[in-house]
Amino acid sequence: MNGRSAHAALPGSLRSSLGTVAGLAALVVAVLGVLYAGDGEPGRVDRWVVRPTADSVRPPWRTAALALDFLGEPVGAAMLLSAVVTGCLLLRRPRSAVLAVVGAGLTVGTATLLKSLVGRTIHGDDNLSYPSGHTAFATALALVVALLAAGRLGLARTAAASLVLTAALVAGASMGWAQVALGAHYPTDVLGGWCTALAVVPATAWLIDRTADRTADRSAARPSEGSAGPPNDPIAAPPADAGRSDRH
Repeated sequence: MNGRSAHAALPGSLRSSLGTVAGLAALVVAVLGVLYAGDGEPGRVDRWVVRPTADSVRPPWRTAALALDFLGEPVGAAMLLSAVVTGCLLLRRPRSAVLAVVGAGLTVGTATLLKSLVGRTIHGDDNLSYPSGHTAFATALALVVALLAAGRLGLARTAAASLVLTAALVAGASMGWAQVALGAHYPTDVLGGWCTALAVVPATAWLIDRTADRTADRSAARPSEGSAGPPNDPIAAPPADAGRSDRH
């Protein structure tokens, strides 16, 4: 493993597999968005899982749900993001630190945009619900941490993919449970948020690596170009035999 691949935001062993996952996740987001566009009621799948418009938990589970929900609110999210970025920098993984900020930001931004486009609501027309931004954010950060761990440990493709997808599932399921339990989202909103992160983060990681690699290649090329020296100047450098006297 060379230095470049060791510090990649997206380990080389995962590029093809996570590319496929990202494509499928984007498809799920699109299909659910079309199915529930403009709705203000739970769908058949939502009703099968739980009655999502009523508080379905009591203490102490409600306390746990509120704590998880806090991690998706501005203050809690900033604290969590700062911790992840700090960890990446301490481990000397600047690309992962950039992915944490840019990947999480793009994931939440995409979820926010989709809410306006889809127009699904819960508890009134003012509460846009699809997809769940809290779930998308939590899943995005879990993906960043898992990708960093997979690269640092040098895991093979199967082990790395298992680690990354398990981390995404645990984070998404935990935050998603809190959102549904508190009546903030439908279960399908949670699925949409989870898939949004799975679609955005791997693509963002690939772009970060590509940009960083190109920048590094350009920086490495400049010194070699400068060391080649100026072209030969016939005036500044006379011929080697200029000082010889003609002998006939």
